[in-house]
Amino acid sequence: MGNGFLDRVEDNAVVRTWAEITQREKGDSLVEGYISELWDFTRVRVTQNNLQELKEIWNQWNNEVRQLFYSNYGDLPYLLDIKVDKRLFRALAQFWNPAYSCFTFGRFDLVPTIEEYTTLLRCSRIQVDKVYSKAVNALTFLKRLVNITGMSEQWVKARIKQKGDSKCIPWKNLKDLLQAHPDMEKKVNIFALSIYGMVVFPRALGHIDEAVTDLFDRLDKRITLIAVILAKTFRSLNACWRAGESRFIGCAQLLLAWSRQFVPATHGLVEYEFSYKGEGYKRRIREMVSAWGQTRRMKRLVVGPMTTPKYSEWWVRRINDNIPGSRSENSQSIEEYLRVVPTELEIIKQDFEKKNIELEKKIEQLEEGNVNLRLDADVQKLKADKLRKWKNKAEEDLDSLKTDYKKLRLSMRTAGLRKTSEQ
Repeated sequence: MGNGFLDRVEDNAVVRTWAEITQREKGDSLVEGYISELWDFTRVRVTQNNLQELKEIWNQWNNEVRQLFYSNYGDLPYLLDIKVDKRLFRALAQFWNPAYSCFTFGRFDLVPTIEEYTTLLRCSRIQVDKVYSKAVNALTFLKRLVNITGMSEQWVKARIKQKGDSKCIPWKNLKDLLQAHPDMEKKVNIFALSIYGMVVFPRALGHIDEAVTDLFDRLDKRITLIAVILAKTFRSLNACWRAGESRFIGCAQLLLAWSRQFVPATHGLVEYEFSYKGEGYKRRIREMVSAWGQTRRMKRLVVGPMTTPKYSEWWVRRINDNIPGSRSENSQSIEEYLRVVPTELEIIKQDFEKKNIELEKKIEQLEEGNVNLRLDADVQKLKADKLRKWKNKAEEDLDSLKTDYKKLRLSMRTAGLRKTSEQ
């Protein structure tokens, strides 16, 4: 690839020198004497969309359709298979340094870069130097959906919903369209839009937000959305820290996939600790020899100091925002520092207690209403008893009147017979 991504990247040493000089000359992001207003820890909710239906649709497609998708949109479908480890994500979020938009671990800074995310998503169509910017005369949400789906304005308009301060379209409508649309290229486009709206930018759960369609509409210009994805990730982590408790609105799958490159593969190491005697030790040796032949080897590199002494000196003195510095007299291990992070059980317990308080208030209101109902019932019962007594008395009076009436009729008849006989 004569015009590939690496051909446009400067030498690492040049970039590193530029970054160090700029940082030392411009100074800290925070001023001397700054007092952090952030919480001691942030409770991050990593609520995700259910991606099972997207997976099922992808699994139903044949190789030809998948290759069409890969050529247009890269490796987006691999995000569907990444399970979000909520504990890992919450632990990672505690080390986010809002002042410098990076993760700070002791004396090391880590941050996902455009190059790394570009490699993870691998889309050959995009041009890495063409970054997204919102168009001045952009199409309306309705028009964009019409272009993407190929459906009529009436069909699209009937399915647009209002969620908060933005418009969106439910995923279930796009799912039905994916299963019935006759145009394969349109189906691929709709599927890509769904991944961007449900995984990469999951603002409204179960819906694809209007802003996502604006981003998606610009992909035809071969722009890269990596900078937007990173910006959304950084802004959401900053928002979680400022609020102390918030939902992460970004691509958690991609961030965790990036973090995995710093986790050593230690699976099975305990099993290969054994003594050279006893039953089956020769079999273990053969397995180790076979495994050694399958190791992955990196190319040899001459690795020197990554930073200059001047930069290291500046780094130690820099001002951080709620990131504990390493002090020998009061050193903390990662495990000790993470003790301030609530566990999954603690979060569930706190949520349960909160809901329990709300339920107790509702029960009190219901009991108060129940007392009023009982009082009303007693009053109504007294009224009913009175009415019943009046009814019984009225029935008795009616029976008495009927008896008197019969007697009167009988006496009148008797008197009439006597008068006739006398005549």
